[in-house]
Formats: sequence, structure tokens, C-alpha cells
Amino acid sequence: MSTTSKKIIHHRLLVIEVLLLYGLLAHAEDPLLTGTPIGSSPSVTYPSGAASTTQNLPADAFDGNLATYYASYDRSYTWVGLDLGSEHIITRVGWSPRNDGVGPARTRLALFEGANQPDFSDAMPLYLTDASGTIGVISTATVNVSKGFRYVRYVGPSDSRCNVAEVQFFGHPGTGDYSELYLPSGLPVVTIHIENNRDPYDKVNDLQSVVTIIGADGSLLRDSAGIRLRGNASMQFAKKPYRIKFHSKHKVPGSPAKAKKWTLLNNYGDKTLMRNMVAFDYSRRLRMTYTPFCIPVDVFVNGEYKGCYQLADQLDIRPGRVDIDEMTPRDEAGLALTGGYFIELDGYADKEPEKARFFTTRYGMGVTIKSPDQDSITAFQKTYIQSYYNMLENLVAAANHTDPVTGWRSMLDEDSFLKHFLIGELTGNTDTYWSCHMYKRRGDDLLYTGPEWDFDIAFDNDYRHYPTCNKSDYVYVYAGTYASFVNRIIKQDAGTTMSLKRLWSTVRLRDGLTADNICNLIDSLAAAMNTSQRLNFLRWPILSKNVHMNPRNAGSYDGEVTFLKNYVRSRIAWMDNKIGLDPDMVEQEQPTDADEVINTRQSRPQKILREGTLYIILPNGTTYDSTGNRIE
Repeated sequence: MSTTSKKIIHHRLLVIEVLLLYGLLAHAEDPLLTGTPIGSSPSVTYPSGAASTTQNLPADAFDGNLATYYASYDRSYTWVGLDLGSEHIITRVGWSPRNDGVGPARTRLALFEGANQPDFSDAMPLYLTDASGTIGVISTATVNVSKGFRYVRYVGPSDSRCNVAEVQFFGHPGTGDYSELYLPSGLPVVTIHIENNRDPYDKVNDLQSVVTIIGADGSLLRDSAGIRLRGNASMQFAKKPYRIKFHSKHKVPGSPAKAKKWTLLNNYGDKTLMRNMVAFDYSRRLRMTYTPFCIPVDVFVNGEYKGCYQLADQLDIRPGRVDIDEMTPRDEAGLALTGGYFIELDGYADKEPEKARFFTTRYGMGVTIKSPDQDSITAFQKTYIQSYYNMLENLVAAANHTDPVTGWRSMLDEDSFLKHFLIGELTGNTDTYWSCHMYKRRGDDLLYTGPEWDFDIAFDNDYRHYPTCNKSDYVYVYAGTYASFVNRIIKQDAGTTMSLKRLWSTVRLRDGLTADNICNLIDSLAAAMNTSQRLNFLRWPILSKNVHMNPRNAGSYDGEVTFLKNYVRSRIAWMDNKIGLDPDMVEQEQPTDADEVINTRQSRPQKILREGTLYIILPNGTTYDSTGNRIE
């Protein structure tokens, strides 16, 4: 390179350095902003009592006096801020705790937000504090958000009554843009601002809100939505799970489906915060028809940090999810009546608010009809799918249940059921048959098992059968009354034994389900969530406690991840020994022969609903009712 070229490059570097320095200095010199103090109402008066004369008002957080402070009457979702009068780009924030014994801790996990609506419904995060403050000192932090805001606020952490001595905002006028947004941990962010600052309280009533999702790539999604709680046992935890129902259909960052409904899984008892994602990797390696979308995110509700969650699909019928025909009330005859149906073997079926949609089977399981939903399903459709499923259980219980034409294979897809079985056993999940989804396509005789769901107590996270790998038998034997159904298929059908060994050998030796691959996935997830998990366990300090079904605790996040990896290695070896691993049984990649599928279906029995009773008609014309009685 010539001397002249070197000088030009050196000059350009100096220019860049000067510009960068100027930018930093410009931000450092941005003035302390003033405006109209605003805050949660009502404020609180300290000390309490008739003789009290001091009221802690929003203005006390902006008076430059560290001896005064703002405090709110309500304990949570309270805040103090400024109306700046016009949009400003915030470049720095400051804060100092109230001067008392618990003041410093009350500023940990406080959130600074900016908005352009006075109710903060469109608020976006500016900065999340991650340490206790220091009495008498104003801590500061740089803000790297390019959007301008008129309204800015400091939201106190949960149960703090805000209690802050001083809050500062520095910046300069400007509308800005959305080119640079704030991600506290590097993970995507979901912020939920609920009308009137309310808190979701059940899984029936939607509260109106605005939901903003900031992708890791800087993408931005915002829409009005209904928010409510979801789940069963998980709904009882301090860290709540949520369901989002957007006003319009959207694809959230990275998702394959465009939909209104999405879930936020709380993973309270899963201290690795990743068990569902690891299980879904098993589902993909086993080539289940559909594996739910799921990514880790940081969640805020009304400006309060709630922790590290998983943003996931809501299991429903649509392209990119359970892709079958969606029925209407008009689908009551002929081919239209045969599907699609989406059901769940549901241990909590009798506790669901939509009780009209569930029925109990001969094996004692409650079955919830997920689709058609309660608002559209007709009595005729419910009778059809209820009779259909009950006939399957009758075939499983029948003396000739292994018969390829009249046995359980005529109504239940063997491949998807065995894959579901393997995932349940591989993860050691006692919820495998407590929550088991199935679907039926239109014009197809078979019920298919899937998609996979609910693994927070899997992977040796359930004290009832810990340690899983010390047991000589499968986990399904703990499935209560439904274990006898699984037993008939897995242990009392010689054909299943060979199918299971072939499937296990294929996924292990062809499709990369190895301990090293899964442990590498776990390490990569742990690295991606490292900052988020630290924030999560500041919010929920449970690493040294047994919560939910925990059989033990490691006392640290790294220890919990190590527990998970040790289980994965032990369980794969256990499964190899239990099922057998045979390289000669590995299936080769083959395209599906559509004509062969059609011919196979035509050789199966027909199922016909007549006057509320489901009949099975064999290829030779012999007819049985749903209880197995032959009709002459």
C-alpha cells in the first residue's frame, strides 16, 4: 500500500473518531429535561396519621432534593414522570432511591419508559435498572433509543410503591425514528399495557390492552389486544402465564403462522427456562407434522418487569399450526362432517370454563374439543367426534386390537402416536397423557397425535418419579387410568415393538438425536438467555428453593443447566437400552407415494354416523356399532 493511501485511511479514521466522540459528547451534554410532573394517583402521605402534613407528590421526584421523594398509594404498577410538552429523544436517565432502610432495593428492576399517548398505552422501554441504588447518589445510564417521546416515566418495581427520591431525563427535541430500540437482555421484548393499569385475573375475561413486540432484529409489532391468564397449575404461580389475542392477525418475529392468538409461557418451575424448547427440538428431529413455534422473550406488564418467558403458538387450526380444515356449523353431513377436529386428552377438562365441549372416555380421561370451538360446534359435530374417539378406545380394548384392519391402527395413526410416545419417554414427562392433543383431517379415517406441548415438569423436574432413569419401566405407567390404553398399544402388540425400535434407530442414527447435539443446543440457549435469566431470578429469587414439582435445586442457573444436560445423556442411554438400537433398521429417506396413501385409506373400514350412533363398516360389508357389537 502506498504512503498516500495510508495517509488517506489514517485521515478517515481520525474523522470517524472525531464524529463518534462528538456524538458521545453531544449526548453527554444533552440538558436535564423539565416538564410537568405526572404520576400514579393517588399519591401517599408519609408519615401517616392525623398530624401528618407532608404529601409525597410527583414533583418531589424532580425537585433536585434527595431528601424528598415520591411515593404512591398502590403497591405495584405505579410510576412518576414528566410531560415534556413535545417529543424528545432521551439519551440519559438518572435515579436515586428514597433514604430509608429498603430504599436502595426498591430501585432494582425499575423501568424507564417513553410514550406519545398520555395513558402510556404505546410506551416503549428506555432502560431497565439491574442493581440496587445508592442513597444520596444519583445513578445514571445511557439510553440508546432513537425514537422521540413526549411522555416519559420511571415505573417502580413490584411492591415498591415507587418510592424514589429523584428521577432525571436528559435529551433533546426530536421525533426520531424506530431504527434503534432497547432490548434489556438482547432477547425480544414483549410489553403489555392494559387499559386502566389492570392486572389479568382469570382465563375467561380479556382485558383490553396494547401489545408491543420488539424483535431481536429491531423489528416492531404493535396492535391492540385482549389479555388474559392461561394454563391450569401454572396459573396459580406468582409469575403468571398469559394469552394474547391481537385485534388483527400477525406473524410475531420468527414465527411461521399468521394468527391473532399467542401464548406467553411462564416456566416458573422450570429454572432452566428452556425445557419446552428442548422438547420441541426432539419433536422436530422426530419429524412430527407440526412443532409449535417458541422463542425466549423478556416480558413487561404495565411497565413492570415480569421475567423471561417463552412466546409460543396458541395451539389452534390454521396454516403454520394444526393445518386441517376449519369447520363451520354448516358442516353436518357427508365428507364435511368428517373433519377437521382438534381434541385434547385433558386432565383438567372438568375444570375448563368451556365444560360443554368435554366428555369422559371409557379409560376415565376427559377429552376437550378444541375445534370446532364452543361458539360454533353443533350437537351433531360433537356427537360425531365423541363417538369417533370412543370407538377408538373400544378398538384398543378389544380382543383383536392388533388386527391391522379392525384393530386400533384402523383409527389411530401409528407413526404419530409412537413419536408422541418417544418424546414423552425421552423427556420423562408425566404430563404426556395428562395433556395429549389429537386431530382428525377431513376425509381421513385416522386420528393423529400431536402437537407436543407442556414440558415444564419434564426432564427430571417432577419429584413424583425422580430420578427417572433409575426406574426400570416407562414413565407412562404413572399416567393413571390412561396407562392401560397406552399399555395395550406399547406392550401388548408385537407389531408395535418392531415399529418402535425402527423409529428410535432412525431418529438416533439418521436424524441427529444424540446427547452431544442436544447438549450443544442447551448450551447455546443458555448463552442466549444468560442476561435474561439473571434478570428473571432477580425478579423471582427461587434458585435455592423447590417450587411446584421440583425434586431438587442447584442453587444457581448454571447448576440447573448442568442437571438438564446430565439427564439428557442418561435418558438417551436408558432409551437405547430399553428399546434397542439397530443400524439395519434405519429407514431411508423416501418420498411419499400419494397413490399408495389413498389405496391404504380405501382398504380401511368406513365410519358412518347415523341417528347419533357411529358405525364401522368393514371392507367385506360387516358392520359394528361403536361399542363393538356386530349389526346383523
